Amino acid sequence: MPSEILDTEQFVEISERAEYCLVKRLKEIVKLKLRTPRTLYTLKIEPVEAEEVIKKLRCEIREI
Repeated sequence: MPSEILDTEQFVEISERAEYCLVKRLKEIVKLKLRTPRTLYTLKIEPVEAEEVIKKLRCEIREI
């Protein structure tokens, strides 16, 4: 079952142990999904903020 994260800093910390991050760009929102060995974590943010968060992530980035 996926867990939604609401804090971007916490999401970046989780990315240290993630295998990869999926980036799904929709019209009004960007969904970031971190795949860890046990859990899938999701974060929904505005497109303007998404680029800053993606640059901070410490795992492989995959665009959908």
